[in-house]
Amino acid sequence: MRRRWKWLLGALAVVLAIAYVIAFLIDEPLRRMTERQMNARMKGYTARIGRLNFHPIGFAVDLHDLVFVQDAHPDPPVLRVPQLTASVQWGALVHRRVVADFQVWAPAIYVDHTHLARELEDPTPVKEHGWQEALQAIYPLKLNELRIRNGSVTYVDTGQIRPLTLRRIEVVVNDVRNVRSAPDVYPSPVRIEATIFDEGRLQIEGQADFLRVPYAGVKGHIALERVALDYFGPIAARYGFTLTAGTFGGKGNVEYAPEVKIVDLEEVRVDGLEADYAYHKRTVEPVKQAAKATAQAATEVSNKPGVLLKARRVSASGATVGFVNEQAAPHYRVFLANTDLVMENFSNQRTEGTATAKLTGRFMGSGATAVKATFRPELTGPDFDLDVRIENTDLKAMNDLLRAHAKVDVVSGVFSVYSELHVKNGRVEGYVKPLFRDLTGYSPGQDEDKSFGQKLKEKAVDVLGKVLKNRPREEVATVIPVSGPLENPKASTWETLIGLVRNAFIKAILPGFERERAIRR
Repeated sequence: MRRRWKWLLGALAVVLAIAYVIAFLIDEPLRRMTERQMNARMKGYTARIGRLNFHPIGFAVDLHDLVFVQDAHPDPPVLRVPQLTASVQWGALVHRRVVADFQVWAPAIYVDHTHLARELEDPTPVKEHGWQEALQAIYPLKLNELRIRNGSVTYVDTGQIRPLTLRRIEVVVNDVRNVRSAPDVYPSPVRIEATIFDEGRLQIEGQADFLRVPYAGVKGHIALERVALDYFGPIAARYGFTLTAGTFGGKGNVEYAPEVKIVDLEEVRVDGLEADYAYHKRTVEPVKQAAKATAQAATEVSNKPGVLLKARRVSASGATVGFVNEQAAPHYRVFLANTDLVMENFSNQRTEGTATAKLTGRFMGSGATAVKATFRPELTGPDFDLDVRIENTDLKAMNDLLRAHAKVDVVSGVFSVYSELHVKNGRVEGYVKPLFRDLTGYSPGQDEDKSFGQKLKEKAVDVLGKVLKNRPREEVATVIPVSGPLENPKASTWETLIGLVRNAFIKAILPGFERERAIRR
């Protein structure tokens, strides 16, 4: 009996030794064949395999130093994989399915502007480049589970201060072939975690149906934390925006499938935003084009069945945002500091009800600002109410604006403005009421180098303030009614809102100064 076992064990050892010798001998031919098959299935890209090891026990294959390059721009490679292991998923045999398990260690994806430019020039759709077919050529069995360990993604755009980086990427995708699950709606669990830049975090927990046609469906919960905004500065600069600080995060549920598209954001947060928009003729057209594309996209999905875009709560805290008019002479900047904003219940579906927004801040760093807005479901265009209060702004801080639009400045003064605007059925109704207090427009010391005509004009401002003074409250008050059709009733709600605020603001500041011009003439 012992001799029989010895013979059996010896024979098994010999068979294993022969198997490993054969595996060793076929590693290089198998590497060349696999590489050749991968490249035959791809268009515009080439794969290189540094080394391949076949393991007879377990019927596994290890690929080492796997590299994908874009033929048009081969340096640097778009993907490097130090090691990829494909093997039989033995647990699936219980369900009478023979499928594969892929494990990928430390894959590094690198994409820059030249890679994307080439993709845009190539008429072949991205999905037809054959990436999936090339991956399938690595192993004869269908992929059923995928695990990625410590992956990274780097994207470098033209003019970026720093690249967009995702590090420590961990991905687990189970049951791609629906082996253990019935063909339910989303039978395949998906989990993704990653670090964005240095402190940002991305987490995705959900399910997928990879076999759905004409394309896969996914459903899950997404969470973002502390994502730095300054990365987007160069992109924003193309449209006249200067973005220097801030972080954003949020969480919500997403479902994307052939028959339904849902983005339901529970919360979006922006902290410490610092941004300006510079109005200049070189930035006007890109902004118009972007606004037009955005408006068109919003129109296409507005109240569209099967498409829900919803933000339950959007908040910003500690923001400083400004508007710089580079077309005026002199240039001027108006800004809102210490800004807190809360928007609730915004959606593309009118059945979701009324949305609200509340904003507080300091206009020009001094004027206490409170804005409330109510947005009703749109039936025939924009439909909203706006209530604005700006109190006790240091008017001297607005001298550049006054010089640009009224050709005067002030030595001292306090400015407040109150406004209510109602937009419905293509019309706007309401008022703008500015108040000026302690207005002084002439100072021999400040105006020493100015012309006689300019000194006379600013003296007229001083006199005008005294003539129009509201004695009991020591204020100069003007009420400007706002009534009539919208300039563009087909514009989006946000376009309409921004246009009204801009026009009403300018008209609120200038009436007194325009009157003094009339007095002088």
